[in-house]
Amino acid sequence: MTAEITISKEDYLKAILEADREGHTVIPSLLANWLDVSPPAVTKAVKRLKQDGYIADQSSDGLRLTSKGKQTAYRTALRHYLVERMLSEVFGMEWHQIHAEAERLEHAVSPAFEAKLLEKFGDRSDCPHGNGVLPETSAERRRRGTVALSEAAEHAAYVVASLYERDPRLLEFLHKLGIGPGTEIQDLERNYDDTWTFQTANGPATIGRSAAERIWLRPVVPYQPEF
Repeated sequence: MTAEITISKEDYLKAILEADREGHTVIPSLLANWLDVSPPAVTKAVKRLKQDGYIADQSSDGLRLTSKGKQTAYRTALRHYLVERMLSEVFGMEWHQIHAEAERLEHAVSPAFEAKLLEKFGDRSDCPHGNGVLPETSAERRRRGTVALSEAAEHAAYVVASLYERDPRLLEFLHKLGIGPGTEIQDLERNYDDTWTFQTANGPATIGRSAAERIWLRPVVPYQPEF
């Protein structure tokens, strides 16, 4: 029972940290949706986490983690990131499969194993979905020179830089379309029905707004020969 409570606690804290990093106001209904649990379960969990000193008293800005809560949440997010790197770079697991697998394995990583993973992979490079340890806001992504597909210029060429990885159905959908990190996208057009069509190496693809807002692109820089 203790292990189950610990896993649940880590899931809640990581969800709060990641939602806050993405710029959301973290309210119980958002957590219920993210974690696929009932609103009463969220209420009970939040009460317990407050009692344990992980969550500060709720304000108009939503749920906020204490220093203790942030530290625990970050360690869980770090283990998730490291497991994803391991599954991809050591075992060759497909990018669209590793998020769900890492969600399960992140809770089983011991401090000693975490240290070994951190020594091997570090925490500075991107994960196989093109993301860092923690999510970034749209403004932070734009400062890194990327743009959401939904906001990209038509008829320009781009490379997929990163994907929203919390939705496994989205990842499978994009994989079937041949869209993944490093995929080149050309001839991008926005249609009247608020969908986007473009060309990939696998052929033409069409996606709607909900997917287009979760794909981040980097412009293709033309090759400049040295003289």
